Parts: sequence; C-alpha cells; structure tokens
Amino acid sequence: MATGTVAEVVKLCGKLGIIGFGGPASHIAMLEDEAVARRKWLTREHFLDLVGATNLIPGPNSTEMMIHIGYQRAGWPGLIAAGISFVLPAVLLSTLIAWIYVEFGALPAVQPFLAGVKPAVLAVILGALWRLGLTASKPREAVQTRIALAVIGIAVAVAVYLGVPVIWSLIAGGLLGMLALRAISGWDSGGGAAGLLALPDSHSIFPWANQSPASALKWAALLLAATAPALTLGALGLFFLKVGAVLYGSGYVLVAFLEGDLVHEYGWLTQQQLLDAIAIGQFTPGPVLSTAAFIGYVLYGIPGAAVSAAAIFAPSFVFVAILNPIVPRLRQSAWMGAFLDAVNVSAVGLMAAVLVRLTADIVTAWPAAVIALLAAAAVLRWRVTSAWVVIGGALLGWPLSLLG
Repeated sequence: MATGTVAEVVKLCGKLGIIGFGGPASHIAMLEDEAVARRKWLTREHFLDLVGATNLIPGPNSTEMMIHIGYQRAGWPGLIAAGISFVLPAVLLSTLIAWIYVEFGALPAVQPFLAGVKPAVLAVILGALWRLGLTASKPREAVQTRIALAVIGIAVAVAVYLGVPVIWSLIAGGLLGMLALRAISGWDSGGGAAGLLALPDSHSIFPWANQSPASALKWAALLLAATAPALTLGALGLFFLKVGAVLYGSGYVLVAFLEGDLVHEYGWLTQQQLLDAIAIGQFTPGPVLSTAAFIGYVLYGIPGAAVSAAAIFAPSFVFVAILNPIVPRLRQSAWMGAFLDAVNVSAVGLMAAVLVRLTADIVTAWPAAVIALLAAAAVLRWRVTSAWVVIGGALLGWPLSLLG
C-alpha cells in the first residue's frame, strides 16, 4: 500500500503545520490541494471517504487526515511522522508564546498579520469545496442519485448552519442517504439489508487484536473516567488524554471542556488565563488543540507543555490506525458504500456551512473583501498553491488593515 517515503510526508505535513491557519476546514482544503490535486498520492474519491469517516470519530479532524495521508503514503512510519510533523510547529509556537506570556504577562500582537491570512484562507476552502463537491456528487451516476446526494448535502449544510450538532447531522445524513441511495439503485443489488451487516471480521482487519473488546473497553473507560483535581504532571496528562479521546465538534467544544474542568471544577486556571489560551488557538497555525501546550506550560512549565500536547493528540493516532484499514473494506459493501457516499456529501455540506459562517465573521470590511476576491481568483483561475495564497494574504493584510 505504501508507495512513498517518510521524508516527503514530513515535508508536506510540516509545511501545512506552519501555514495552516483557518481551522480544520482550511487544513483539509490545503491537504486536498497538495496531496490529491498536485501530488496525486491518492484519488479524490478515497480522500473523500477518509474525510467522511474521520468526521464520525473523536479528535481533531485535520490532524487525523494528515495521519491518514501519512499512513497511505509511507505506512506505519508515515502515520507517526505525519501527525508529529503537522502538530509540532503549532506546539512549539504555542509553548514559545506561553513562555512570553508567563515572563511578560501579555500576548504578542499579531492581528494585522491575521487580517490578511483569514480572508485568504476562505479562498483555499472554496477551492477544495468546489473540487470535493464535484467528486461527492458522483457526476457519472444516474440523475436520481445526483439529486439525492445534492439534497443530502444541502440539508446537512442548512442543519449545521442552524446549530444542529455536527456529529448528529453527519450520522443522519449518512443513514438517510444510505437508505435513499439503496432504494434508488435497487434493494436487491447488495444482498438486501444483510449487506449492511456484512462487515469484515475484526480479526481479518486487525490480526494482532487478541484481547477481548470488552476487556479493552473496560480499561479505556477506567482510564477516561479518572479525574485528579490535584495538579500533578500525571493528572494533567490524564485530563488532556480524556479530552483528545472524547472531543467531538469545533473549537467551541474544546472551550467548554476547558472551562468546565480546568477553571470551575479543578481550579487550575483562572478565567482570564483560559481566554488568553483560547486566543492562542485562534492566531497560531495548525490544530487548535495545540492550545494544550500553552496551558500545560502555564501550569507546569516545559514538562507540562510536552505532556499536555502529547496526551491530547495521542488518541488520534490510535483512531486512525484502527479506522484506516476499515474504510476500503466498507467501500466494498453495497450498503456501507452507500453510507460512505452519503457521509461524504454530508461532509461537503459541513464544509459549506463552515465557509458561510467564516465568511460572515471575516469579511466585515473592504480590505478583507479585496483579499478574499484576489485569493479566490488565484485559487480558482490560476491554481496557485495554498501556501502562496496564505503568504500573499499575510503580505497584503498588513498595509490594507492600516487603510481600513
């Protein structure tokens, strides 16, 4: 399966970790542009399958997609290298900012820089949305299938925009879409309802899995349920391990975890420190969960930053290692293939809803509108790579923010 090298995985994921502003939708858009459109490491259809499946599991979606691509390209070494190289720039930068924060009591001023990066990121998301949308709509399929997929995607986009939780929107879109697509293609084409249950045996997917699932779940539940109000390095690691293992949704969900436990229940952070930590996640590149490194440093210095960052991202490596071999097998089932098709177009709808929300939040003045339009032209007309689009937006953002 692996056809590449660890070095090329590190080069790509490390670059995206440095320029990856704008959140998960932006990261996935950049990854699609680099790994699918330019490098041809995998087909757009398989990329969409991974996006759809990844949206259904806990953890930071963009980080998990990087790990998926690393595993596809360079096997187990690529899986580990991709995740580390993507999150490491954000973790190091967050730790550096935390040192500045502890030493000088203030955060660095980077708003003019972000004033240009944010609208440029909108264009990157738009480009990926266009390409993935064309693939997810199955242009070679029957008209009824394309209409059903379009309805599913639009319905999920509207639901997410109106505030329905992402995970429930995706599951509903997947299940209802699966039934609709199977009805269109004929109920007998996949062995009837039995096709839904004809999943591969767990030992055929994971031959190394000798432990009973009940035993594994019992130990996982004991681990995740552990709470430790006394601030120790171990307690800090257990808390962020729990967060990484059960976190669904956006950065707002992460904020709820941090406020509920670290501020109110444990009393480890003040409300102001939490707000400053959230600000770090907003203006650093890479995954927003790198905020854990900032919090870890504030609470426990360099060891705290290292343990917190490692703990919050560790579950993602496990989830991807379990999920990646399953996805191709699911695609072989008529019922589960239909489910994946429906989840894929639902994921495109999710990206569309995110794009609309971000546009409303970011394009509030003419400088942002100018950068967004120029970046869109660069992406859609001239196929400029996402890295140059982000850099160009940053360079334009500083002077235009002064004029605006």
